[in-house]
Order: sequence, then C-alpha cells, then structure tokens
Amino acid sequence: MSTDARTPVIRLTGVSRSFGGEPPVTALHPTDLSVRQGEYLSVSGPSGSGKSVLLHLLGLLDAPSGGRYELDGIDTGPLTDRDRSTLRGRRIGFVFQSFHLLPHRTAEENVALAQVYRQVPRPRRAEAAREALRLVGLAHRLDALPTTLSGGERQRVAIARALVNRPGLLLCDEPTGNLGSDDSEAVLDRLDELHAQGRTLVVISHDPAVAARAGRRVTIRDGVLSEPTEVAR
Repeated sequence: MSTDARTPVIRLTGVSRSFGGEPPVTALHPTDLSVRQGEYLSVSGPSGSGKSVLLHLLGLLDAPSGGRYELDGIDTGPLTDRDRSTLRGRRIGFVFQSFHLLPHRTAEENVALAQVYRQVPRPRRAEAAREALRLVGLAHRLDALPTTLSGGERQRVAIARALVNRPGLLLCDEPTGNLGSDDSEAVLDRLDELHAQGRTLVVISHDPAVAARAGRRVTIRDGVLSEPTEVAR
C-alpha cells in the first residue's frame, strides 16, 4: 500500500525505552525524530550509546516504554504482536552486520526465501529474487553459493534479500562491520545507488566514514539522540 509522500516514513514523538531493575535503566531518553520518504539518515555513536535499542524500536522488534511511533503514518502502539510482525514484513527491510545466508542455497534461493512468509507463489519468488539481485549488481551471480562469494558480494545478497519484498524502509545495522575496505566501499556505493533511486535508508554505524555517506546525520550518546544536522553533499 502506498502512502502520501508528505507522510514521514518514521515519526517518533517522545519515544523512550527503559528496562526493569533497581533502579530501572533508561536506554533511550524521550526522543523526537522524523524521517522523510527518500531520505538517507545515519545514526552514529559509541558502543553502548543506544544505537541497537533505537534500531530494534524502528524495526518493530521491540516496543517503546513511552511515546508514539508512527511508521508510514500508522500508529504502531495499539498493534498486536501479529500485526507488528505483518507490518514489519511488508514495510521494513533489514541488513545486518552478519549476512545470515544459508550456505547450501544459491544467491537466488537465499533471496527468494525471504518471500515465503508473505505466501508469494514460487514462480514469482524466483522472478522477484532475480530482479532484487540485479538491483545490487549481482545478476551474474544468481547460482553462486555464499561460500564462493566475496564478503562484499555476500552483503549485497543480504541487501537484495532485504529489498525483495519492496519495503518502504531499509534499516542497516553496521552493514560494513565484517568487511574489508574494498568490499565496504562497494557496499556503500550500492546503498548510495539505492538512495538515488528514491529509497529511504537508515544506517546505524560507529564508523564515521559510513555515516559520512548519508545526507543527514544524527548522533546518539547515553541514550540521548542529537538534533538532526543537515550535511552538504
């Protein structure tokens, strides 16, 4: 389902996250954040700053302790776990530091498997997987096993898997964390291309070089998110 281009993909209003204990631990202080359609945002900060907590909230993998989170204009607060899972599968693609590819499945099969839970017919799965791999520059590696791919190619297969269901939002958690410099550049170049095609990206990383690729940057420290700062590109 399409949304009005004026509706933010992400809108956090006073969103916070605390964990029980004596005393309770506040991992994310009340936060306001808006991410527009087609925006490329980086979130950077040191280890333990709250980046993972924020990612889990944005990805509907966790629920806030307070505040309101709207995804594509949908208030996620009242949703059941099942509804949240469905919304996550339709609207969000994830790219993690670890590739999580099945070693005995081809690149095409790994990407196609992401559509199983959406009950996409098998012939359409293969077609969509091939198109997603083409988008990340791997149309020539459809039948390759992960063990025969470079680290950068494996991460690009993971990006294709995140894209295959055509999500409105791509969340990347340390996408170059396991890569050398050449593979990192190739993956970041591909993310730049996806952004140029109009995709909405949020990239979480501790690496300043990764953050510098984004058109807009925020930082997080001790659970406090900075005000967004526009960056000239």
